[in-house]
Amino acid sequence: MKSWKRLIWAVMLSVALPLGLVYWQTSFFTCLLLGLWVAGVLAFSFFYNRRHFEEELRIQEKTLQQAANRTLNHHRHDWMNDLQVLYGYIQLGKRDKSVQCVERIKERIALDSRIAKLGIPSLVFYLQSFRTFRSNLELEVQVEEGLQLEDKLTPDQGDELTSVIMQTVRAYQYSGLMQQGDTRTLRIGFTQDGGDILISFESKGDHGNPEMLQGQIYNIVQGKIMKAEQWKPSEAYVELRVPLGM
Repeated sequence: MKSWKRLIWAVMLSVALPLGLVYWQTSFFTCLLLGLWVAGVLAFSFFYNRRHFEEELRIQEKTLQQAANRTLNHHRHDWMNDLQVLYGYIQLGKRDKSVQCVERIKERIALDSRIAKLGIPSLVFYLQSFRTFRSNLELEVQVEEGLQLEDKLTPDQGDELTSVIMQTVRAYQYSGLMQQGDTRTLRIGFTQDGGDILISFESKGDHGNPEMLQGQIYNIVQGKIMKAEQWKPSEAYVELRVPLGM
């Protein structure tokens, strides 16, 4: 990135050479040279910027594809594990265990469906792909039945909401001290309260300085469409309210 910017600045500053010639000796030739030089610099900058952004777009597309593949592979691995456990119970004739296993599978399918119905692509992808990344934090997502956000928020507001959720999760992830190898669970709940949406974050365990965590979350939502409404330091619990009547 820095080398790209330096090259652009170097090309633009090169205009100083013909400009100095014009200042030193004004003539038709030096003015023509200055005009051609400036035109060349503008053309180079335009095509180089275009090429750079196309390359950036290809990198982002490749990164997204890799993340999608990791998510699909992780879900496939989970389903295979569940099916193997279910098959084992069936072979052993453990009907009660088989029924319990099927119920767990149904609950997971229902949860994935409720997450997908939130309707914000960036948010759905983040929640579905989080567990594919190696992290000391495990997300436990709860979504109220029938809750949909796609028709309640604009695309920009949806992306802003996703950004706030990601930053809040990161604040929980790096708050407090944990022994190496330990995993903390963060519960995220999506519910509707009248005309507003409530997003709750609850995590058990030692979070070091709760006031610092609270301050981080308040800074995250500052100037955004939502606000931090409720805080329980002893339980590391906070609610974000997203007003929909805007």
